[in-house]
Amino acid sequence: MATVELRFSALPEHVRTARLVAAAVARRAGVDEAVLDEVRLAVGEACTRAVGLHQHVGITAPVTVSLIEEEKQFSIEVGDEAPHAVPGAGAPDAAVDDLEAEEDEMGLAVISGLVDDVEVTAGEDGGLIRMTWPIAPAVLPPV
Repeated sequence: MATVELRFSALPEHVRTARLVAAAVARRAGVDEAVLDEVRLAVGEACTRAVGLHQHVGITAPVTVSLIEEEKQFSIEVGDEAPHAVPGAGAPDAAVDDLEAEEDEMGLAVISGLVDDVEVTAGEDGGLIRMTWPIAPAVLPPV
């Protein structure tokens, strides 16, 4: 299992770099060329969401992106350190307000529309979006 980790300051200008790196690593891992645009868009949306959450709350910690190549799948995890409201618990002091929550939900809807296998986890210490795509089996040339 090969993993590439990327950490960047929570600034919008770094999102493009994250998208380009994700697409290059996905291509090298064997993700089908037909879905590379979806990879780019989904990573861009997830990173933009994380940057927005960090900026809204005033967190200076970097956004993290892990690109994970496994035997039959390629996963990308985008993590933030912004506090998220936990259902059933009181909202953290720095939790996003209603307008930010609507934008957050819209971003997650876009990601869900682009990626078939997506998991979102969130808590008071931050959140993580894990997106997974199948890897095309390598075709060996005839001997």
